[in-house]
Formats: sequence, structure tokens, C-alpha cells
Amino acid sequence: MTASGPHVDVSENVLYLPLDASLRPPLKWAGGKRWLLPELAPLWKPFANRRMVEPFCGALSATLALVPRSALLNDSNPHVINFYSCLKSGLSLTLWMENERELFYVHRKRFNELLATGSAATPEAAGLFYYLNRTCYNGLCRFNRSGEFNVPFGRHKTINYIRDFTSYQRLFEKWQFTSTDFEQVPLEPGDFVYADPPFDVPFTQYSKEGFSWEDQVRAAEWLAKHEGPVVLSNEATERIVVLYEKLGFKLRFLDAPRRISCKGERKPAKEVLAVRNLS
Repeated sequence: MTASGPHVDVSENVLYLPLDASLRPPLKWAGGKRWLLPELAPLWKPFANRRMVEPFCGALSATLALVPRSALLNDSNPHVINFYSCLKSGLSLTLWMENERELFYVHRKRFNELLATGSAATPEAAGLFYYLNRTCYNGLCRFNRSGEFNVPFGRHKTINYIRDFTSYQRLFEKWQFTSTDFEQVPLEPGDFVYADPPFDVPFTQYSKEGFSWEDQVRAAEWLAKHEGPVVLSNEATERIVVLYEKLGFKLRFLDAPRRISCKGERKPAKEVLAVRNLS
């Protein structure tokens, strides 16, 4: 590993980077999928010369580890995409960043002011979003119906903040970032699609618009129409399982590295990995 980041060997189609040496997601993310990479990597390997598409890219856990040469990365949350776009352009932070309650609320107020005045797609907003994400409670990304970021100050003992994102800039060079509804993502027939929509759980206010059951159905039906390989992950709720089976996905069930309450007990959360067109 060099001082500027892990070594990347460039071939015609793919950037090969060992999972243990890959760049970690710069954002904290509730429900992040880094734990799922041992399952995703073998599914991706036969299609590694194709473009990878993530219609719900979130923290980029999958794409940063699998490092495709070409990628289309979309998220409905415009602040996430503004941050990645600014990294791609060479973001360098001079923002005062400390794990301190008063400073957190000062920066949160300024961030919401930028949103209210139409200045959300700026490097300043990107830097503030990064700080808030790293410092807030549990890395949550939550907005109220007015579009304001409303996650409270976190409980972290220490936080490592990044100021130099040069390694990410190099990797993002040939990746495309968009922020639109997933159905507007322009898929090509051979694209390898990995989709990790917001979980089918009561908390869905990931963006101002939220993510309803109707959106879950719409996403699953849209993915089922794709001619190329599709890998889809979600909370294994009963209705999600029925929906995916009905649409012809092949299902596998996994224990996620988090626990949920069930009649006073804490049980491993169950997730479903649904696939189509992999053979």
C-alpha cells in the first residue's frame, strides 16, 4: 500500500483490488452492506467485465470493494450524490471538524440553511454533510418532511475524519453518479445490477419523500424486467419474500450482523439475497 492509498492494477475492463485492501466507505451508514461482500464477490466475478449499476448506492460498500472499471451509481438522496460528485471533482475539507455537541448543531443549522436557500449542490454542503454523517447518531441519514436533516448528535468516543480524498477521486474518475428515482436510471441490457433498497421496515424516511411499500413493489418489478444479472438484498419480511418469489427471483436467506427485538429477545436480523439471470 502506498502513501496515497491502496495499489490499483488497471486492466482493460476491471480495477482489481483485494477486499481487505479496498477503500472503505467514507460515510457511516445504517444497514451498510460490507458484511455481505463475501456473498456478492462470487456473484460479480463472472460479470466483472460489465458495467455495475447500483440504483440505491448509499455508502458504496459493494462498489468500493468490487471496484468495477465502469459504474453507474444512483441514489434518491441528492446530498449523498453531491458528496460523491464533489469527491470526484477533488474535494478537500478545511471545515472545522470535532466530535463536539455544540459544533455539531452549529454545522447542522448551517447545512439546513444551505438546503433552504438552494445551495445544497455545493462543496460547502458536501463537507457539512460528511461531518454530520460521521458525527451524528448511529450514522443515520434522516430528513423531516420539510427536507431538513434532523438526526441528533451521536455518542461516539472518538471519530477519525478524512480531509484528503485523493484516493477516492482516482477511483471515481470513470464512475458516473446520478440522483433520480430508480426507474429513471438508464439500464443497458448487459448491466450487472446490485440493488439494496431501503429496508421494508417502519423507518423509511431516508429522504424527504420516504420509501413506501408501493415503492418496494415498483422496485422489484422494475428489476425483474432487466435482461442482465440482478442481485437484490432486503430485510426478509414475509411480504418481501412473497413478492420476490412471485417475480421469479431465486432466494437465499442470511443472518445480518445486527439484532432485532422479538418478544423481549434479541435475534439476528434475517436478510434475503434475491438473484436473477446469473447463469
